[in-house]
Amino acid sequence: MKIIGIGNAIVDVLCKVDEQFLAKNNLIKSTMKLVGEKEFQNLISNLKIEKTIAGGSVANSVVGLSQLNNEVSFIGKVNDDKLGIEYEKSLTNENVKYCYKKRKEDIPTGTCLILITPDSERTMCTFLGIAGKITPSDIDEKSIKESGLVFLEGYLWDEGEPKAAFDKAISLSNKSAMSLSDKFCVDRHKKNFYELVKNKLDITFANEQEILELTSGKTFEDVIEFGKELNKLLVITRSEKGSVAIKGSEVIECESKKNLKIVDLTGAGDLFAGGFLHGYINNMSLKKSLEEGTNLASKIIQKIGARLN
Repeated sequence: MKIIGIGNAIVDVLCKVDEQFLAKNNLIKSTMKLVGEKEFQNLISNLKIEKTIAGGSVANSVVGLSQLNNEVSFIGKVNDDKLGIEYEKSLTNENVKYCYKKRKEDIPTGTCLILITPDSERTMCTFLGIAGKITPSDIDEKSIKESGLVFLEGYLWDEGEPKAAFDKAISLSNKSAMSLSDKFCVDRHKKNFYELVKNKLDITFANEQEILELTSGKTFEDVIEFGKELNKLLVITRSEKGSVAIKGSEVIECESKKNLKIVDLTGAGDLFAGGFLHGYINNMSLKKSLEEGTNLASKIIQKIGARLN
């Protein structure tokens, strides 16, 4: 097994909304807000559902890797309920080995409402359900040890026990990578994330907002200096400015693709990470890995949802 992902097992529910819907419900565009089950139901009650699919940030990346013919697996906590069964089936249909044994839980499978505004930006309201309750006992030790790399998501830190699960996974892994997930997620867990990036992770994925928040940088030059001093692999996406990989004194840039018909930005960062890791685990150069990430991200933003055909 080349890569095993550990993340929130979330069923994505995609809906198109106008700007007024966000304002009316006090939602900040392009961010992820954690909500309770009641608030989730209130939000979705008057919306037309465009699509429902098994998601979660790392799960999206892992599916992208599978579609590029890599051997991958995933650990994510679901209930043994209708959505949980559908979630597992969705991943196995994508040739992802699901390394989690479902059982009956008091809390339902997690769900994420993805609100797409006319400018193609997505705003997420997530009811974590059982997904955020992953514990060290949920970590499949054999699968971790047999994988070449473990890929984690920052969103997992929004509940308590996943911290211990993270430590266990990283300690057992041959190499570890993590996505910082979201600027507000970084803000919530800044001290812990900084410790992980500096001292535990081999690879960190972030967008420009997230890495500036983590490092308290004023300019992108501050980020470059941080990456050089870090002396690990730091991969940063910058929207239309392209992407950058920093490892020691090496700084490699990749331009974004132009003249795309952007439909929905859902999964852009997830698929970028999947494409980059595809290059990385197949011994491509950092430049080529950035190009692989850019290629997948460019494809996904020209369609609804976070799954390529």
